[in-house]
Amino acid sequence: MNLIVPAPAEQSAMLPSQSAPTAPDRASAILHAARLLLPSLERGQALDAATLRTAMEAAFGASDTGGAWVWKDAYEACEAAQVLFLRRHGPAMRARSGSPAGMLAMLARLAALAPTHTRRSEESTALQQFSTPIALGFAASVAAAITPSDLVIEPSAGTGLLAAVAGGPLALNEFAETRAELLGHLFPGAPVSRHDAAQIHDYLEPAIAPSVVLMNPPFSIAAHVEGRVADAAFRHVASALARLVEGGRLVAITGISLAPDNPSWREHFVRLQARGRMVFSAGIDRRLYARHGTAVETRLTVIDRVPAEDPTVFPPCPGIAPDAATLLEWVTRLVPPRPVLSAPPIAVAAPAARPVPPRAIVPRPHPIPTRHPESAIDPGIALAYELRDGTPPESGLISD
Repeated sequence: MNLIVPAPAEQSAMLPSQSAPTAPDRASAILHAARLLLPSLERGQALDAATLRTAMEAAFGASDTGGAWVWKDAYEACEAAQVLFLRRHGPAMRARSGSPAGMLAMLARLAALAPTHTRRSEESTALQQFSTPIALGFAASVAAAITPSDLVIEPSAGTGLLAAVAGGPLALNEFAETRAELLGHLFPGAPVSRHDAAQIHDYLEPAIAPSVVLMNPPFSIAAHVEGRVADAAFRHVASALARLVEGGRLVAITGISLAPDNPSWREHFVRLQARGRMVFSAGIDRRLYARHGTAVETRLTVIDRVPAEDPTVFPPCPGIAPDAATLLEWVTRLVPPRPVLSAPPIAVAAPAARPVPPRAIVPRPHPIPTRHPESAIDPGIALAYELRDGTPPESGLISD
């Protein structure tokens, strides 16, 4: 399939002729750079280092040598440009592709135009910000079997690549401030929240009731916690599953070890199947993530929000997919149809405008009541208590 889309005449100018926004914040500057890069993608031109630098310097009004931006920002701009491309041309690509395999081939050509991520920022390392490769995101969206009547939520939306591939009505959540701001620009019709997705069910607005969850959570870190958190991804999955309407479907990309055939996780998944039945799980070769700055083996897991008849039984794993085409073939052949929803999904409208920052609170002196020198101070009442043996919660994690 031919991926190159004729660019509109007004977008065909060279990058240096574009003007930067006035005093942009980081998110709007990244968005501006993405818009400068979009014509290159539409012409089928690779985004090399020189093109990236030109766009970033035009958008930020300065070079990275002065600290105005870092190369991680440039990679974010590349991903945002891909999102803009998919938002504009995705429907036509789907119509022309003829099949999921044809669409995957077109997406692979688009992904090949972006550079390999070779540099990281402190934030990207601390929050494990590795965006979903487009080909892998497409396989996940096919597994989700999304329909126009669904509400799709992505709890760790990043720069929106997975959401852009998925299509359909969206609700997005992203903990990192700059990325959340960027999502608001890229998906103006979708609500964007900024919660810790490990507790997305607890914090998300009650009115949002999704029928599909697409997620690529951090594998081993947690917000406000230093060091490795072994069950970080499982916490994200369990909380997102709790938010789904009955009969909904969750599709998660996690580390390869998060599987019921791993003795460390089997009992966790047995308990999870009391609420959601796993219907597919397959490993993914590390090469699929190589261009996004990491080399770890991953896993695609599909869970339907219906209790399993036997929580101790899980679907067989077909193995480790060496490429996206193999994974897509497994998904198409092995993932069963979705169950019937018990209730229609519900979404809330996106805000019409960006929220106005709260006014600064100026401390004001308050008079301190004076006590009569002879008045007694209430000593309070001693608290009586006794120690009791505790029972671990259902999840087995006392920290919950």
